[in-house]
Formats: sequence, structure tokens, C-alpha cells
Amino acid sequence: MDTNKLREAIKQAKEASGKREFSQSVDMFINLKQLDLKKPEGKVEEFILLPKGRAKQAKICALIGPELKEQATKYCDQVILSDDFSKRTPRQNKVMARKNNFFIAQANIMPDIAKAFGKYLAPIGKMPNPKGGQIVPPKGNIEPTVSGLKQTVKLVNKGSPVIHCTIGNEKMSDEDLFANAIAIVERLKAKLPNGDQNLKNIVVKTTMGKSFKVM
Repeated sequence: MDTNKLREAIKQAKEASGKREFSQSVDMFINLKQLDLKKPEGKVEEFILLPKGRAKQAKICALIGPELKEQATKYCDQVILSDDFSKRTPRQNKVMARKNNFFIAQANIMPDIAKAFGKYLAPIGKMPNPKGGQIVPPKGNIEPTVSGLKQTVKLVNKGSPVIHCTIGNEKMSDEDLFANAIAIVERLKAKLPNGDQNLKNIVVKTTMGKSFKVM
């Protein structure tokens, strides 16, 4: 992949975004090739801490017992205590699943979390995952975990040959967006069985803007 073309695509996407009443995200679509998506080596599930941050931080929900209540209330966007799991309605759980990017879970109540929220989180790939450091001990310090997740993106191909992720938003500099994009591409190349040969092309666009392809 030509990194100069990736840098140019980011610049073009920002220039073509148009003026909106909100700050648009800058997204990257990575199209893959020569992968058997049914085999383990064809499946991607990676968590990337963006070196220049997300600009708009990821929202974190804590599914915990009383041991972590004080910390979670301080650092997380939403906190749901184990005593309240069974009191929640399906609608509340659907809204919770949609509005939060990542979930952290207290390790010793994982069976209760799976029972209460698995059917809402698992289908959309948001169950707390050890790969992302999202399973926390009941007496642990969750602040580093939460602060890291707020600047993290998840790469997953969900059984299709494309990965979609944000690299920031249009208020960020071209170079910061490029640094985030390269971090993602390099991690993906390290994960894929044939590295660069498994990358078909990359598309960069803002939320409402035109798409620019990098071959």
C-alpha cells in the first residue's frame, strides 16, 4: 500500500466533507482479499489504542457489583449495578447497547452479565472482551482501562471481507488522522496471514462526504 496515497485520501476526504452543523467523523473502510472467512486466520478481532486519540471519545458502560461503584461512577459514562440487572426492561437494554461503544465487566459476575445482557450485546459484537482488557477484577483500578478504551477502536470483519473503523474526526489535523490510520493498517497487516497481500484497497470518507479510494 502506498502510504502517500493514504495521506492524500485523508486530505481529500476532509476537503470534500462540506460544512455541517456537527463535526463529522473520518472513517476508514479496509477491504480484504484472499481470505477464507470461515477459518480462524480469516477472522479479525483487534483492539487498537489510537496514538492520536479519537477526538470524540468512546462511551464506556460499566456492568459491575458494589465493589467498583465509586470508581465506575467517576470514570464511566454509564454504570449498571448487579442488583439492578433484573430490573431493566428490554428497551432500556437495547438503548444501552446502542449508545455505548465498549462495556467493562466485573470478572466475578460475568455469568450474571452474560445472562442479563448477552442477547443484546453479543449480536453486535459488544460483549466485554478480555482482548480489550474489558474484564476487570472486583478490587482493581479501572481508570487506566477506561481511559485507554475511550481512545480505542475495534477492528472486526464480522464474516465479511471489509473492516470499518473511525480514525478520528474532521477537526483533527491531517497528520494526526494519518498516524491513526497507519497504526490501524500496521496492526492489521501483522494480524493477517499474508500481511499486505490480504489488503485489497482502503476507502476514506467523512460521515456525509465523498469516498476516496487507496489502491
